[in-house]
Amino acid sequence: MEIVRNADGTLVVPVQDSRPREADEPTEASDTDSGIEATPAQPGPATRVLHPGEGGYDEALAEWDLQQNPGRESAVSTPGGRQDAMTLLHDVATQPDAEVASALEALDDPEATGEALRHVLVGGAPSVEGFAQEIAEAEGGDQMPAHQATKIIGEVLTELED
Repeated sequence: MEIVRNADGTLVVPVQDSRPREADEPTEASDTDSGIEATPAQPGPATRVLHPGEGGYDEALAEWDLQQNPGRESAVSTPGGRQDAMTLLHDVATQPDAEVASALEALDDPEATGEALRHVLVGGAPSVEGFAQEIAEAEGGDQMPAHQATKIIGEVLTELED
């Protein structure tokens, strides 16, 4: 099953049971003295919805991005792509009416920006937090929360795939 990215930035990810259960193994409490028999628990959902900022979201977003183009080589961040990525995220985060599509059109090399953002995602949550701090230092203002940066990165990558 593949990871699905919803329009609101949430990700639907497959979930695996922590361990397989034996067919005759009771999974709910039983009280044999009172005559209540054990019944196997119903299987839970095979998916889980992750929101930006939740544990595992950054990793799932990186995996989703890899699913979009499985033949893509490892992400390589160039200085120009990284600088454009910082500016893009800052602009989208600080301008309420900023659209990702129009912000991407203004860049000289949107693909290099996308590669820089993929490179950030590969590092997981610490990398996204560090990138958000780097943006605040380079662009000024307060550091955006890592979950906001991750959500914008997802929007940028989605726009680049379209």
